Amino acid sequence: MTTSALTPPAPTAPALTHAGVLRSEWHKLWTVRSTWITVLTSTAVVLGVGILMGATYTSDGGDSDVDTVVLSLYGSQLGGIALAVLGILVTAGEYATGMIRASLTTVPRRLPVLWAKATVFTTAVLALTFLTNLLTFLTAQAFLSDTDQAASLTDDGVLAALAGNAAGITLLGLIALGLGAALRSVPGAIGAFVGGVLIVPEILGMLPYEAMDTVVRYFPTQAAGVLGSAAPLPGAASPGAALLALVLWAAAALAVPALLLRRRDV
Repeated sequence: MTTSALTPPAPTAPALTHAGVLRSEWHKLWTVRSTWITVLTSTAVVLGVGILMGATYTSDGGDSDVDTVVLSLYGSQLGGIALAVLGILVTAGEYATGMIRASLTTVPRRLPVLWAKATVFTTAVLALTFLTNLLTFLTAQAFLSDTDQAASLTDDGVLAALAGNAAGITLLGLIALGLGAALRSVPGAIGAFVGGVLIVPEILGMLPYEAMDTVVRYFPTQAAGVLGSAAPLPGAASPGAALLALVLWAAAALAVPALLLRRRDV
């Protein structure tokens, strides 16, 4: 009687958990040069413009009626574009390099990759933007302390506006992230963001229809502007409605690539 050698089964790789996917996306986010470039650019622009506005402001100038937080964070409009580009690179950048194939092979269910990217991006950008806003506001106030724009963090609406500005910029970045995941092209997603999110509302707002003015209030950039003001803006949506509108825009922007991931090959 002969005995045959039994071949041991090949070891199977352990399933990647949700925590593992999050760690992987966090590692990918902070180990690419583009992340540091966009984050440092955004921070430098916001802080630099805030210092410039504070250093050149005079009480008898034409900006006395501007909200203090808005005045200090004028640079966030440009800084937010840099972070929107980061959101696009987080998703579309992987399609450009081909790394997305490895990501989706490791996580064949696919959708956890998208959710992990969105979670990591939201956490990092929200924290960094809020800290930048705090630093910029306090630095600008060093120049504004003897003017009619003097304010402190304990004044009504100031801290909420600083946090609201950070939330608005983060949600705009999530919309960009969703566009990048849906279009799978960095130039295409940047064009769609600039054209659809920044330019189209301005064009619609010029149309001579009252109903159009109401609709434009809830477009992403207009809603984000409401969240970043310590005082109510005339003719704008309420902060609660603006936040809800932004959340719905971001959810819709992420729902499209989620559907495409389920129905389309890489």
